[in-house]
Amino acid sequence: MAKSALMICGDYVEDYEVMVPFQALQAYGVSVDAVCPGKKSGEVIKTAVHQESGCQTYSESRGHNFTLNATFSEIDVGKYDGLILPGGRAPEYLAMDDSVLTIVRKFQESRKPIASICHGQLILAAADVVKGRKCTSYPPVKPVLIAAGAHWIEPETMATCVADGNLITGPTYEGHPKFIELFVKAVGGSVTGSDKKILFLCGDYMEDYEVMVPFQSLQALGCTVDAVCPKKIAGEKCPTAIHDFEGDQTYSEKPGHNFTLNATFDSACASSYDALVIPGGRAPEYLALDEKVLTLVKKFIDGGKPVASICHGQQILSAAGVLKGKKCTAYPAVKLNVVLGGATWLEPDPIDRCFTDGNLVTGAAWPGHPEFVSQLMALLGIKVSF
Repeated sequence: MAKSALMICGDYVEDYEVMVPFQALQAYGVSVDAVCPGKKSGEVIKTAVHQESGCQTYSESRGHNFTLNATFSEIDVGKYDGLILPGGRAPEYLAMDDSVLTIVRKFQESRKPIASICHGQLILAAADVVKGRKCTSYPPVKPVLIAAGAHWIEPETMATCVADGNLITGPTYEGHPKFIELFVKAVGGSVTGSDKKILFLCGDYMEDYEVMVPFQSLQALGCTVDAVCPKKIAGEKCPTAIHDFEGDQTYSEKPGHNFTLNATFDSACASSYDALVIPGGRAPEYLALDEKVLTLVKKFIDGGKPVASICHGQQILSAAGVLKGKKCTAYPAVKLNVVLGGATWLEPDPIDRCFTDGNLVTGAAWPGHPEFVSQLMALLGIKVSF
């Protein structure tokens, strides 16, 4: 049976904390409606990039623009199987909105799953639904939760998540894999075929969403996912770029999150993995000049293993000479690379369109992540059933 989830958003919601669960759940077949008080479907909210940067608290910068796909005033709580509350700064003011609190209470009264992360728990406290419940959050929210009667669980790491009945809580987006896994289970989902090992080919200024959304979406399914970058080792970081569509003749760019690698490039061997994922952004421009990168890509293709590449990632595929005879798409500005690489160009219309040709999945840009991840899942034999 198809499942649906409601996500309550607001301006300056944390960038990852809104988009990762939004697109991951869609990739698994869950319908997700994202709403914001006072705004309608098609309108945009601004997001914030929050991350630790060596100061006494997190830093903030502007994130992507997030497009709502439903209208808050038209919500029918009865049609949804679960509720998601992202963090960031939005919950500070959403917790003051009686219409938001009424919706949260209705989910609680019907014992439907409620998943809240980071500062989202401010809304839970204001709605008076945490009394006697075990929960965690970003640590500065602790005093509010305790005052609201919650049984505070200290997060051992920023990836720790807690489930108590229908309530799922986590401290930060680092915990998304477990957070999403628990929500899928709570709405009756089960995963099969996820005993896969997947390699991500990263680089400085890869697109922020295009690495983190598929990375955590696959981890949430139970896959082992390694992210590597040439000349870097596990534990080092890659800065990312936020590429957005803001009415200019091409995409805009802002600084994104710093992405932490969890494996070392020099140790990566194609025979150890079931699939390869290549994020877009600006990184592929220089990774396409690295012979070690091209050799690695060829080994995946020659071995018949799934390769999923999005946006500018196809610059690497073209340079590796693996596109001849293939049908694929890419970000439209990369069409020249694709055609000169010997592939048949598939127009990404609309921009979220993705295609599979044999063992190759290609997409044009991050709005296509649900299809992109879903098509890779199909090649890997991973299924989410409800």
